[in-house]
Amino acid sequence: MDLIVEAGSENRQARWGGAAFRCAIGRAGTVPALAKREGDGATPLGAWAMEALYWRADRGAPPVGCALPGRALAPHDGWCDAPLDPAYNRLVARPYPASHEALWRDDELYDLLVVLSHNRHPAVPFAGSAIFLHCAKPGFSPTAGCVALARPDLERVLATARAGDRVVVRAAPAPA
Repeated sequence: MDLIVEAGSENRQARWGGAAFRCAIGRAGTVPALAKREGDGATPLGAWAMEALYWRADRGAPPVGCALPGRALAPHDGWCDAPLDPAYNRLVARPYPASHEALWRDDELYDLLVVLSHNRHPAVPFAGSAIFLHCAKPGFSPTAGCVALARPDLERVLATARAGDRVVVRAAPAPA
């Protein structure tokens, strides 16, 4: 199934089956996937496979029924965002010598974290990293380029998510 993200309107919405949810996207809006650049704050348009689920086991279990591969996060988990590093756009163990993002956070944003397939097979330097589906900030403030849902909504999606399911980010249709 696809999580359809209508990213172009002010009231951004995601649909999963018959359910609709409010969502957040990147602070710079959307950008065509081929124009995505590291650190631009944009969410890439396109269809991105849900590759793996990571979760904070100390803050809860993954939703019952979720069939995505993955594992519990550990305090040493990070994600490499250094475009010229061999581990660019991959999970790394911290401390790590190149630039990376800590996945074990004090806030709740990555309590449930789904890795999306944007720029992953292979990772092209500078084409964007760490494009995730994760928990939204209070008030749905923008992300750094990810898609974010309220935790209960993300749990609802993940409860029926299967390998091969995708997040489809598209611009809102033009007004008639």
